[in-house]
Amino acid sequence: MSLVVQKYGGTSVGDVEKIKSVARRVVESKKRIDHVVVVVSALGKTTDELVGLASSISKSPPEREMDMLLSTGEQVSMALLAMALNELGQDAISMTGQQVEMLTDTSHTRAKIRHVGAERVIQELRKGRVVVVAGFQGVTTEGEITTLGRGGSDTTAVALAAALHADYCEIYTDVDGVFSADPRVVPEARKQKEVSYEEMMEMATTGARVLQSRSVEYARNYNVPLHVRSSFHDGEGTWVKSEDDIMEKAIISAVTHDFSEAKVTVIGVPDRPGVAASLFGALAEANVNVDMIIQNVSDHARTDISFTVSSDDLEKVRKVTGEIAEAVSAAGVDYDDDIAKISLIGAGMRTHPGIAAGMFQTLADHKVNIEMISTSPIKISCVVRRSDGATAVRTLHKHFGLQD
Repeated sequence: MSLVVQKYGGTSVGDVEKIKSVARRVVESKKRIDHVVVVVSALGKTTDELVGLASSISKSPPEREMDMLLSTGEQVSMALLAMALNELGQDAISMTGQQVEMLTDTSHTRAKIRHVGAERVIQELRKGRVVVVAGFQGVTTEGEITTLGRGGSDTTAVALAAALHADYCEIYTDVDGVFSADPRVVPEARKQKEVSYEEMMEMATTGARVLQSRSVEYARNYNVPLHVRSSFHDGEGTWVKSEDDIMEKAIISAVTHDFSEAKVTVIGVPDRPGVAASLFGALAEANVNVDMIIQNVSDHARTDISFTVSSDDLEKVRKVTGEIAEAVSAAGVDYDDDIAKISLIGAGMRTHPGIAAGMFQTLADHKVNIEMISTSPIKISCVVRRSDGATAVRTLHKHFGLQD
């Protein structure tokens, strides 16, 4: 018995005609697949509009109430799609995250999935129905509604695919697949046939907006093959799978960029044990994800600590770092949101020396100054001025021959 989970993003269900188009695609899928589960995002810009409504009421609304508000968007699209499917003669039922037992922790606006019950989903599938699930949302064991963060519908779909032991999970979006760079910055960027979970995770965390990084991590942990493809045509997209299952491994798979980060530098920090723990512990308690971290060499028992965070978290970071800087008698804090993070991603880096040297020389040749560097076995990231970001992406893409 075949079972596939399909996820449709906000642009795919942006209006009534697009919802009807998705319904027709699902009906066609049901003709060749025994069981189909569909996960939907909110219609078009609904989430942004709800955030705007909240900000018109309060500059810092309670996160619990934000979850109550934002979770309504997906409930609209799930019900409309279920109606469209029934109109086409395909028996369908919609369900919220609570109804499918998408149990999460208590971190409002960025909850993590702890367990997926899915018993009711299985019961409905056995009746021949298509089950349409609201993405992005879950519920705590106390019955509190939570949301999974931006792109959380991807994680909902993958978590359901894992719980249901689906053959694979299809992520339908407004792009044709995963590209070697953002085609809006590099017109000659090439669509990838397949990438590994590890490469896709690095791409997602360094600026590629195709998949939420947590969804890829979930897929890797439960070995769920992902197929990223366009919701507007039937062409093959990009498969995300285990590295062992990929026939041809590229040295470099992609150049990614992120213009939505800010750099924070705590200046003149006393160089003694426990100071860094105090700073990053407080940021963790504030639910702030820290990306790159650099600590300078100590001078006269003082040092500077620089790190990057999402620009969306900058106001929270200002409050936390200001309090910690005062508590440890630091000289001050500098905030810089005029940066770009540029990253090279590729599993082949493990066995090919000289990639970092090639990256740094290429940037130097084009007068792009590097402010921070971070590496992993399959990634090199650099922080540069935001005005240099597009140049850096294009020159690196060309230098490493990713258009070929």
